[in-house]
Amino acid sequence: MRMRYLLCLPLALLIGCETVQTTQGGAVGVDRQQRMFSALPSAEVDRMAAESYAQMLSEARNKRVLNTDAAMVRRLRSIADELIPEVVNFRQDARNWNWEVNLIKSEELNASCAPGGKILFYSGIITRLQLTDDEIAQIMGHEIAHALREHGREAISRAYVTQTGAQLAGALLGLGEGTQQMANQAVQVGLTLPNSRANESEADLIGMELAARAGYNPQAAVTLWQKMASASQGEPPAFLSTHPSSSGRIQSLQAAIPRVQPLYEAARRR
Repeated sequence: MRMRYLLCLPLALLIGCETVQTTQGGAVGVDRQQRMFSALPSAEVDRMAAESYAQMLSEARNKRVLNTDAAMVRRLRSIADELIPEVVNFRQDARNWNWEVNLIKSEELNASCAPGGKILFYSGIITRLQLTDDEIAQIMGHEIAHALREHGREAISRAYVTQTGAQLAGALLGLGEGTQQMANQAVQVGLTLPNSRANESEADLIGMELAARAGYNPQAAVTLWQKMASASQGEPPAFLSTHPSSSGRIQSLQAAIPRVQPLYEAARRR
């Protein structure tokens, strides 16, 4: 991490948190207010995420596993082109993010959308689960929802108010030679911590609505998680870390489908 960010950390600890509402509107009713450190702005998290994303792409390019399947890359970017315009239904500023969609050749069942709109898919999640476009849209919508709700920034903020955060505060406000290393580690952990179950449920619902608004069948959310549960064979893949149980998530999605079905039908008539 750059020195500029490290110098911001003690200030964040001193100023404390603010209550924010990252998204607005939406038929699924996700309106939980979030607590964020006021000295950790979204733009800074986006910058750090973009740097991390660029590094991942560079490493994948060096290994010759980046965007090697041109047809699959076109497929993903075509779906993203349908989903991204719909983000304005949740937050207006997201239309101006520097969106990217890339693919890494790997058997891993994983996908992500880093803060600021950096989408990454691993080919295994598509090929091993034999996903339809509607199911891909559910995954992509889910990951975009994490970015819209700033769950990464929220995770960092949570880290500062846990015991780990208290220990970090003591180190930062002291003069120990390990200060910069500890701060760097805390921020990295905050960006990579698994999302809470509440955050995952929010991403499920917003992602399904986002996909429905783009004309993708919300019923695919159910078939997707059925496939994911079958593939896990009792040991959830990394993509499912801390996610709600498959049965519970499917029930929640099924209950929400009537709320987004009209949006899907309207999109199909356009």
